[in-house]
Amino acid sequence: MKLDFIDRGKLSVSKTNMRYTRKAPDVSDILPTVRKRGIIVPLLVRPNCSPEAFEIVAGARRWTADGIIFGEGIDHGPLPCAILEEGDDADAIEASMIENMARLDADEVTQWENFVRLVKEGRTPDDISATFGLPELMVRRVLALGNLLPRIRDLYRREKIDAATVRHLTLASKSQQKAWLALYDDPDNYTPTGHQLKAWLFGGQSIKAEHALFDVEGSGVQTIADLFGDDRYFVDADAFWTAQNAAIDAKRDAYIEDGWSDVVIVPPTEHFQSWEYEKAGKRKGGRVYIAVRSSGEVSFHEGYVTRKEARRIEKGEAIGTGQKPARPEVTSTMQTYIDLHRHAAVRAALTGHPKIALRLLVAHVIVGSHLFRVTPEAQTTRNDEVRESLETSRGETEFDEKRRAVLALLGFSGEEPTVTGGNGDDYGLAGVFLRLLELPDRAVMDVITVVIGETLAAGSAAVEAVGSEIGIDMAEWWQADAVFFELIRDKEVLRRIVAEVAGEAVASANAGEKAKTLKKIVRDHLDGADGRAKVERWVPKWMAFPPAAYTARGGVGTVSAHAKVEAARPIDPEPQPPATPGAAILPEDEQRLAA
Repeated sequence: MKLDFIDRGKLSVSKTNMRYTRKAPDVSDILPTVRKRGIIVPLLVRPNCSPEAFEIVAGARRWTADGIIFGEGIDHGPLPCAILEEGDDADAIEASMIENMARLDADEVTQWENFVRLVKEGRTPDDISATFGLPELMVRRVLALGNLLPRIRDLYRREKIDAATVRHLTLASKSQQKAWLALYDDPDNYTPTGHQLKAWLFGGQSIKAEHALFDVEGSGVQTIADLFGDDRYFVDADAFWTAQNAAIDAKRDAYIEDGWSDVVIVPPTEHFQSWEYEKAGKRKGGRVYIAVRSSGEVSFHEGYVTRKEARRIEKGEAIGTGQKPARPEVTSTMQTYIDLHRHAAVRAALTGHPKIALRLLVAHVIVGSHLFRVTPEAQTTRNDEVRESLETSRGETEFDEKRRAVLALLGFSGEEPTVTGGNGDDYGLAGVFLRLLELPDRAVMDVITVVIGETLAAGSAAVEAVGSEIGIDMAEWWQADAVFFELIRDKEVLRRIVAEVAGEAVASANAGEKAKTLKKIVRDHLDGADGRAKVERWVPKWMAFPPAAYTARGGVGTVSAHAKVEAARPIDPEPQPPATPGAAILPEDEQRLAA
């Protein structure tokens, strides 16, 4: 880190800054001091994309205050800055939080937002606890705010509800949270808060038919509908619980039969606090916790052990015994000797079995190991509209269907978000490998297409190379939506798109119009509205395969990625060599896989 003075025009607030927001922060408390003496405490910055530009990791309020007094005609000159070395976003987020949290004015919701950002960057609750000197349990409780509906978090941020109320709401299911908000919005109803809220959550409520795990119609248990017929409720609560408990017992037996070590039923008088447990796979002794609520709701938490048991697993101890493994019959050096010789023999023999090698490779991609780690493409965006546009697109919908089919093929839960991204457990790796050995080649190829699809980096040259090789026509997969038009900000580009869709004459006639008018012209042509000729299957140059730019200014990521692909192509590719003599002795499917 080095100190320097930097002109205010070369500074901007980093998105990793804990106080990053579109709304200017309140600086009324520091404005008089800055007006009189300027910035005394250096800003924490790091280099931005340009060599002469810097982004503020910590100190956004000081920078904002300096900008206000500069507008008043007071110029204290360049700002003192401590310049960080270029690093990852997690380091910058931590630096911002360390400075800002020292002020003791970061509410729990703001802490949650930034802790979640750190978790997405790969930090664990243990790492966050050590970095900020906070108890790990406190970090986990803050992360539990993610179980709340966004509106409840916003009410808490705006101090419309108190801390006791929001803590109890973290115990509520999503439907209970919605019911509580309905009470909150109705001025004629009593809204339980604090300790009264806890009684409301765990007290005797009317039991909705939708919470039944059993066949309501076939059970004979009587229900009654409300005046609008939107919800049904059980008339006899005792009859409901008799049928519900039988269904819960059947679920427990099914879990045990499926190989889970234990199933714990959490009664309505207790609560499953997720932050008090850690995830553990079935083969590592993970349990299933069935949480039953007085409202009749039942939730299933698969693969958990207590935090104390998780520590025992890390030490190689068996869960529940507290005993360390017996002393092994071979020394560590002898074990290394055995492992290395067996490893040498297996990998040499594996070169003659391409089908097995292929399946082992796929298993490594899915589960990972300490030598092999693949990360699924997170498809992250800070823009909710962009996220919704992606989730409802044809490409994402069809890929999700294929992913669910592969999850079922491998025996995974259909609720898993990805096929890849395992925890590197040896049991898990072996299990997936053995499962792949049972599958025919066609099914393994289906698994591969989903696995590589999940791990294909967005915006990479690989996407361009594959899209061009397959010959993807984006008109089959995409249509311009409202989000696309909202994101176009460049008028020169808009004019070129108008010319592309409506013709040069229309573009020239409307060259001086506002962006809103230009966008409407394009929309009308795509929709065939307002008397415009309908244009079918239009795709902007950026999204086509191969992509192109509308101006000479460049800066289009897909075009840059495509240029890398073209640069990688061999200038004079040599003809394919003839098949090797040994290929004829392979079975037909092995010849195809080897090729």
